[in-house]
Amino acid sequence: MAVYALAFIFYAVDLARRSSAVGVVESASPVAADRAAGAQAAGVTTTLVRDTTTLDTTDAGAARYGRSPSLRIGVALTVIAWVLHLSADVLRGVAAGRVPWANMYEFAMTGTLVIVTVYLIVNIKIDLRFLGTFITGLVLILLGLASVNFYVAVTPLPPALQSIWLIIHVFVASTGTGFFALGFGLSVAQLLQARRESIAAGATSAVQRLMATLPSAERLEALAYRINIIGFILWTFTLMAGAIWAEKAWGRYWGWDTKEVWTFIIWVIYAGYIHARATRGWRGSRAAWLAIIGFSAVMFNFTIVNLFFKGLHAYSGL
Repeated sequence: MAVYALAFIFYAVDLARRSSAVGVVESASPVAADRAAGAQAAGVTTTLVRDTTTLDTTDAGAARYGRSPSLRIGVALTVIAWVLHLSADVLRGVAAGRVPWANMYEFAMTGTLVIVTVYLIVNIKIDLRFLGTFITGLVLILLGLASVNFYVAVTPLPPALQSIWLIIHVFVASTGTGFFALGFGLSVAQLLQARRESIAAGATSAVQRLMATLPSAERLEALAYRINIIGFILWTFTLMAGAIWAEKAWGRYWGWDTKEVWTFIIWVIYAGYIHARATRGWRGSRAAWLAIIGFSAVMFNFTIVNLFFKGLHAYSGL
């Protein structure tokens, strides 16, 4: 957690440098501003340099950062934290003699590990390092809550959990949650970017200057859509695997248990999101809000449902 906190700080420093560098562009001479605006309108790349930081203004004015020292340090620290996180998770499994996701503490530890894993893997192909503050912040909050409120000693598995489906069902659900978390972060960034793009030129709030360094709202929406589709496919398998496991454990595929219902509600929200965007033309802010509501339902399912609702899935360990 300490290393994740350091990574969070360096990601935040990078965001601060972005808004500071864009401020120089916005306060430049009218002639330079007119030339930059004309180049952006024509889709031409305009390189603006301040100190040793390069802003690559493309995609109708969206800047891409790649050379920020603080950003590179943040990513390096995230990798180091991930290695420590993985070691802790593996050691918990060794101590328990089983997979380390049989109660809320273990699921929080494994689920956050998967979120960071998905973030790092996706960054190999698509540069989403600007989400580093969100990802490390979310992981810090969830690990902090788990360590303080959810920790339990290693205990034997209840009979219903002694199944191969514990490995398959929960791991796939965790991976789907990792993709939904990325989609959530992109959707929030999309809403902020759309607001910036709708405001007349010359607005110079800190958030607007920051958003000027990120991809366009359209690009962010497309990325969120692609990532949420992967999460939805995994969540669909989670729902199906859960039904198969329920039949083997309790003799029925579906019993309207609270956990089952909320898993289905999450599936319906994301199914509606994908269907509405693909067939009804729900683009822009409406699609982003559906994705945000979907991930909020995932978090509600993990926290409130596990802690305060009774049912056959009451395996919090608390």
